[in-house]
Amino acid sequence: MPDPAARDAAEEASAFSHPAVPPDASAAYGDHPDQVVDFYAPRDGRTRAPLVVALHGGAWRAPYDRWHLTPFADFLARRGFAVASVEYRRGPGLPHQGGTAPVAGRWPETFDDVAAALDAVPELAAAHLPQADTGRIVLTGHSAGGHLALWAAARHVLPAGSPWRLPDPPALRGVVALAPIAHFARAVELGVCGGAVTELLGGESSYAARAAFADPAVLLPTGIATTLVQGREDVVVPHAVAEAYAEAAAKAGEEVGLTLLEDIGHFPLIDPAADACAVVAEEIAQLAF
Repeated sequence: MPDPAARDAAEEASAFSHPAVPPDASAAYGDHPDQVVDFYAPRDGRTRAPLVVALHGGAWRAPYDRWHLTPFADFLARRGFAVASVEYRRGPGLPHQGGTAPVAGRWPETFDDVAAALDAVPELAAAHLPQADTGRIVLTGHSAGGHLALWAAARHVLPAGSPWRLPDPPALRGVVALAPIAHFARAVELGVCGGAVTELLGGESSYAARAAFADPAVLLPTGIATTLVQGREDVVVPHAVAEAYAEAAAKAGEEVGLTLLEDIGHFPLIDPAADACAVVAEEIAQLAF
């Protein structure tokens, strides 16, 4: 059996080896430089193409932005999808007090941005990506972006008084979350991404209060078709996190799809050179077409 750390390093190197693919158009959804959406037109020239809204991962930390997801966005565009890749504010990029890792996320700005972007995408796509069918939107995201995708699909079940709450379910065909940080308690227990979940919520003192507004595992059921895709050999976000979310959904009376891929780690899900990426595209197609 390959060394797990060596496997992960090789898979990460492959996923990050592809050159960035510039978008066909970009549009701002706010005044901050990170409040931008990049658009990729379907490469086969089709019109009325399903729109995939993609949220990148990187533990909600500043060093990781949407550019590492551009080969994946282009891969989906070559599969006949229109794609909107969302940037959002992340951690400030400076080590936290007494630590070495950049702080994960900004509260509430990370959530402000994802909510604002998702609300703005239909209108922005109509203006900048006329090939997109905004009546067929599938939301996807990888790792921390998978968390944000699940969260965005659950805004209508947020606690009353939340500024991000929607009065009705979002107009989505569904969600395909890739190795998502989907269940906060399990992720904290496993120390996922060096304690990033606790950082995202502002530390232990505010964890409990804020988790009620941010943890997808407590925002159930959503009524939105949801599939999780996960590598069984993932050492970054172990499959136990996705399984815990699926179990929480079942207890809430909702069936969530869970596709576990054998001999696959964290990064092949967004690596156009990996077979796992084709599986992801097929899962999206199942909801979109």
